[in-house]
Amino acid sequence: MYNNGVAPTTAIPEPKPPSQTVDRALSILTLLAQRGPSGVTEVANALGVHKSTTARLLATLERFRFVEQDGNRGKYRLGFGIVRLAGATAAQLDIAKEGRPVCARLAAELRGTVSLSVLEGGGATAVAQEPSTERNWIGLRMPLHATATGKVLLASLGFEELSGALERPRQRFTADTITASGALLADLNRVRDRGWAATIGELETGLNSVAVPVRGPGGRIAGALSVSAYDEHLQPDDFKDLARILKQASEEILARLELLANP
Repeated sequence: MYNNGVAPTTAIPEPKPPSQTVDRALSILTLLAQRGPSGVTEVANALGVHKSTTARLLATLERFRFVEQDGNRGKYRLGFGIVRLAGATAAQLDIAKEGRPVCARLAAELRGTVSLSVLEGGGATAVAQEPSTERNWIGLRMPLHATATGKVLLASLGFEELSGALERPRQRFTADTITASGALLADLNRVRDRGWAATIGELETGLNSVAVPVRGPGGRIAGALSVSAYDEHLQPDDFKDLARILKQASEEILARLELLANP
């Protein structure tokens, strides 16, 4: 997901062809967003360019943190610089930094992917994820209506913002995706009442998730903390206990944010 209103006094020149280097760099970012972690050879083959050229482009993107190397496997994935460009505020950057170690600890305890997301551009953008997997959600804008983190963030909106969000069209990802405004609003009311959200195969068949709000200093909801796993590992009977564990973790993130704000 400008114009200053002044009429031009001269003809607008035809746009110049894009720089080949810029075009290739942006193609790399798009490729990594679609495929996840990829090696130099994979990227070079996909772009149809020499490996040495691809390696130089990746090195430049890494220097600006648009990509990062994925552990010791020699593969590259999108870096946190993408999130920064997407409009993350200083507070969002803080919540990512302070939430990352909490996510790592939770991921070691739970059989699932733990992520921390913020509201950005009409979607839920993951700013931290543990463990690092082939499926990297960091920097990706996920739909609010079909994810547990998104529902937590939607439920935190005021009346006017929520009304505007409910008026927008919603994509149906699976047979279980909630797209009707009335049904979604009823679900959000349940989220507010119990303090956590859940999805059962609403974004992807078989993928379940639980999320809780993460508050920042001052009490406002700053993000959402979630755990996701396929249904062989995460069943609805587990939701309540996981929500309790996530709530304790969210309080730990709040404590870290308060310490950062008041050193």
